[in-house]
Amino acid sequence: MTTLEYNTERPHLHIPEYGRHIQKMIEKAVLLEDREERNRTARSIVAVMGNLFPHLRDVPDFQHKLWDQLFIMSGFQLDVDSPYEKPTPTTLHKHPDHLQYPQHRLKYRFYGNIILRLISTCLTWEKGELREALEYSIANHMKKSFLTWNKEAVDDSVVFQHLYELSNGEIDLRRRREDLLDSQSLIRTKMNLTRKNQPQVYQHTQNKKGFNNKFNKKNNGRI
Repeated sequence: MTTLEYNTERPHLHIPEYGRHIQKMIEKAVLLEDREERNRTARSIVAVMGNLFPHLRDVPDFQHKLWDQLFIMSGFQLDVDSPYEKPTPTTLHKHPDHLQYPQHRLKYRFYGNIILRLISTCLTWEKGELREALEYSIANHMKKSFLTWNKEAVDDSVVFQHLYELSNGEIDLRRRREDLLDSQSLIRTKMNLTRKNQPQVYQHTQNKKGFNNKFNKKNNGRI
């Protein structure tokens, strides 16, 4: 009396795309004692594997991939003469090198890393009118970034103090009389840039809504 064989009781398929029959053929090839017979069997199995996916024959190194998959499905136990270098479990499960992401622990995160890069670039310039203009441009950009975090307002002295700390005391605008742009101008500029970067479809919809509202107010009570 034959008993039913469930997939949960069968050995694990290393590459399920080739199915159970290819897996069994490889397992039998591993048990063959004669090396010549193993080599012939391995070449026959590779040919059958290639016939299962004929549309991939034009892929570069297709035969190389088939031989690699043959050794993988054998659990790296098949000892045959391969036309290519045999893979190993180490090369198969090799992890990529760790990427070194820049880690900047900002004291004031709402300014971002770009501000630090601008400050470091500014410090390389010779002192003069150009550097002073750049310093105030950086301060205005810092104020705009600050307003993204604090929607109400920000005092210029706070921005100057932060710039002094981030530049390690190299840029000091605290005692100068020139003021930064007012908060409303920076917020208005930011809103205009946001609207400018919106898709044309969205802008057309917004303009259409505004036209409809004006039309309804103008003709209110006339219809």
